[in-house]
Amino acid sequence: MAVTEYATREELKEHLAIEADDTSRDTLLDRALKAASRGIDKATGRPSRGFWLDDAPTARTYRLDGRIVCRREGDLVLVDEIGDVTGLLVETGSGSSWSALTNYETTPDNALADGRPITGLLRIGSTWGTATTRIRVTARFGWPEIPDDIAEACLIQASRLFKRKDSPEGVMGSSEWGVVRLSRRDPDVWNLIEPYRIDGFG
Repeated sequence: MAVTEYATREELKEHLAIEADDTSRDTLLDRALKAASRGIDKATGRPSRGFWLDDAPTARTYRLDGRIVCRREGDLVLVDEIGDVTGLLVETGSGSSWSALTNYETTPDNALADGRPITGLLRIGSTWGTATTRIRVTARFGWPEIPDDIAEACLIQASRLFKRKDSPEGVMGSSEWGVVRLSRRDPDVWNLIEPYRIDGFG
């Protein structure tokens, strides 16, 4: 799976009012996009998986302890974000013995249609097993598409990082405003990414 950035070089050039055919700063632009994207991953609690979608289904195994939410209609098990149900396979078991299940529902309802990932599997009128049971989920993990908020946050932060070469000490100056110290955290970036932070992170 190739790690992707959340905005393109062309989009960043437009954001910075750089001519599309000006290639003299492409290396710096690419570096800023990569740093901004991976910074967003870390800030949202996704340092290893980000918002991209796996190229193919992969299997992940989960212990039930700490992952079960009891609901009136049945037990809900929380899983990593699933961005595509193509090839989705859910099994229970332990060791080398696994049994496929079909009587479950994905949650939240309409998640993929709304451009958001599946985050739970609901066992209708039943439980997922005992304390020793594990579940194995084969799916394309990730997000069905990069959220617009994340793409915009990437552009803002990448622009900020690109311009840092002109403010190596964290300050910028102008004839109108004098010396201005840059804030450590851009509030617009933070407001855009905060709703996507994984529960319990930071």
